[in-house]
Amino acid sequence: MSSKPSVAERIDAIESAYEFMLAYAAQGRRGTEGGPSDEIRDYLERFQGALEGLGAACKAAVGEGSGAAALARFLPTLDADAEKAGAAIGLVTAQAAISSQKIDNLNASLHVRTLLTDMFLVSGMLPEDEAL
Repeated sequence: MSSKPSVAERIDAIESAYEFMLAYAAQGRRGTEGGPSDEIRDYLERFQGALEGLGAACKAAVGEGSGAAALARFLPTLDADAEKAGAAIGLVTAQAAISSQKIDNLNASLHVRTLLTDMFLVSGMLPEDEAL
C-alpha cells in the first residue's frame, strides 16, 4: 500500500483481510505451520495499516460535498472504532503463533464488526471510485 492509500485501497485491504480471516478461522490451524499461518499475519498488518488515518482519508474523499457535515459529526466515532479494531488486531499480531481460534475470536470481536459496519455506512457517501 502506498504511503497515503486511497479510501478504496483501505477498503480493499480491510475487506480482503476479513474474508481471509473467515477462511483461516475455519481451518483449525495452531498458527505454527507456516504457509497460511504466515499469510494471516500479512493480512492483519495490511488491515491495521488501512486504519491509520482512515477518518481523515474519508473526509478528504467526501470533501465539501453532500453529507460532509454529517460525516464530520461521525468521524470521531469512525476514528475511535478504527483505534479499537487496530488495538485488537495488534494484540493478535503481537503473539508468536496466530491460531484459527485467535482469528475466530478476532472475527467475533465487536470492535472489528463495528468498524466494518462503519465502513458500510460511510461508503455510501464516498465518490463512486472510492465506495464499496
